[in-house]
Amino acid sequence: MSTKILDHKIDFSIVIGVKNANPNGDPLDGNRPRINADGFGEITDVAIKRKIRNRWQDMGKSVLVQMEERVTDGFMNIRDRVKQSESVQTAIATQKEKVNHWRDDLYSAACESWLDVRAFGQVMPFSASKKLKDGLDGVSIGIRGPVTIQSAYSVKPISIKEEQITKSINLEPGEGKGSDTMGTKATVPFSAYKFNGSINVEQAEKTGFTVEDAAALKEALRTLFVNDSSSARPEGSMAVLKLIWWEHDSKLGKLAPYIIHDLTKVSYPEKATSFNQVDVQVDDPADMTGIHREIIAGY
Repeated sequence: MSTKILDHKIDFSIVIGVKNANPNGDPLDGNRPRINADGFGEITDVAIKRKIRNRWQDMGKSVLVQMEERVTDGFMNIRDRVKQSESVQTAIATQKEKVNHWRDDLYSAACESWLDVRAFGQVMPFSASKKLKDGLDGVSIGIRGPVTIQSAYSVKPISIKEEQITKSINLEPGEGKGSDTMGTKATVPFSAYKFNGSINVEQAEKTGFTVEDAAALKEALRTLFVNDSSSARPEGSMAVLKLIWWEHDSKLGKLAPYIIHDLTKVSYPEKATSFNQVDVQVDDPADMTGIHREIIAGY
């Protein structure tokens, strides 16, 4: 793999299959599958980035924003994790020495230390603390990342199936069946979702996002639902059906991202029940000169 800074535009589209699963629960709607005002299912960009970060952790990459149940270094907050980086400690030392460029040093140290910071950016507004005095007191830096991810939307309006479920035992001691033994489970019987993203070269140069990092992103997208199963998303109920990866020969890109993203069209029969019935068509632009495309089967 190359440690060369990415110097050309990349766009991508991902098609997701959903079968008897809750792709992304809405906490404001009883954790039912997210749905927009027009009836289309939604998976937020935040949820997608969370899955990408999880896959990077599985791949052994250094990740700053870790889920509590997936913490690998023992640090339960970002401040403590930031402080354990040797690069960050060096930057903090320049701050204490009142070096003018210490903020730039901290920016570079954060990007160097964690892949998700290089990719997605990060806002780190640390509060002032008389007790800690760790060099991060009152420090606030904002990092814009080169990788942007759009929310995923179903290609057709979705239906939601709700089921009443029960537990076989009370959570608390008491007589009879408690209210905690009853519940509701909501799923999407069948659908296909699509989301798009891009990698901006100008921001990649600022954060140090490399060709190797782009390859790690591609693999994370291809295997997005590996190790992601739960009662809401049983193993095999969600899958990446296709990853369409476009690389341009220039920083700006041969075509605007919306044109590239619209080249991927998804359809399936009304009564489809199998991912094999989802048809993904990728059109060619009028001129493919300076554009390289891969159509990759997902997992």
